[in-house]
Amino acid sequence: MTGKGSTIKTAKNKTDEVKPFRQAVAEVHAIRPPLTQNPHAVRDPKEKVLEVAIGREVRAFRKKLGITVADLAQATNLSLGMLSKIENGITSPSLTTLQALSRALGVPVTAFFRRFEEERSAVFVKAGEGVEIERRGTRAGHQYSLLGHVDANNSGVVVEPYLITLSGTSDIFPTFQHEGMEFIYMLEGEVIYRHGSHLFHMQPGDSLFFDADAPHGPEELTKLPMKYLSIISYPQRGQGD
Repeated sequence: MTGKGSTIKTAKNKTDEVKPFRQAVAEVHAIRPPLTQNPHAVRDPKEKVLEVAIGREVRAFRKKLGITVADLAQATNLSLGMLSKIENGITSPSLTTLQALSRALGVPVTAFFRRFEEERSAVFVKAGEGVEIERRGTRAGHQYSLLGHVDANNSGVVVEPYLITLSGTSDIFPTFQHEGMEFIYMLEGEVIYRHGSHLFHMQPGDSLFFDADAPHGPEELTKLPMKYLSIISYPQRGQGD
């Protein structure tokens, strides 16, 4: 088994070939469209305009109810053309129009201004000032430092970034298993990390990205002390969920 994850070893000690990362990505892109998110893109200034924010909210509430533009136009006595202009942020609706839309969609008028007025959160954590918390592996000597947390956001995803430290007094933990996806990046030490029936020999600079619903966790603490970054993401739940 190599230290760069090019091979995997199953629980039965059978070594299977693993496709190179670039080859695996190319095969995925051949089946479905490639990643389209541009991390360096800047939003069009037009998206900051109040009319655009209102239009997006109207469209979102309409789709949530499962009704068409024609249905909403009929319920509000607005023309299809006017409603289309509102949803596309081309025109500024009057207060009377907003009241008609709020009654038809079953939301307060203020709901249409939510995104325009909403602040976007950011969390800055100085080195060594992460919040020490307890998780399932704490009793095995795993130290968890939460590096940031943002409450409700518009992405629909919750992200938990941890700096995990294992020292000479740490022990392996039987298994972790939870919803969502997880990404780990080795900073210091070495570990044999299990995901399902596969074992990965991880060294500083190595990373592992996986479905966290499969049993996973350190199988063998090869070199201590050990530190790695663990980023867990899962769907955001509403208060009533």
